[in-house]
Amino acid sequence: MKLGARNAITGKVTNVQSDKIMSLIKFDVTGPIEMASVITTESLEEMNLKPGDTVELVVKAIHVLPIKK
Repeated sequence: MKLGARNAITGKVTNVQSDKIMSLIKFDVTGPIEMASVITTESLEEMNLKPGDTVELVVKAIHVLPIKK
């Protein structure tokens, strides 16, 4: 898959909060910062994201898109 975003950051999932429609995923990234992403719960389930997973965070506009490798 080719990505259009130029900024990519590796992060580890630290927390997942879900309801029937949306999910909030928090990530620990290199450096003294934390990032978060809001995606649909359906996408969360399809990606099978859980605390401890390492993902690449693609930053584009106002969105942080987690990509599980």
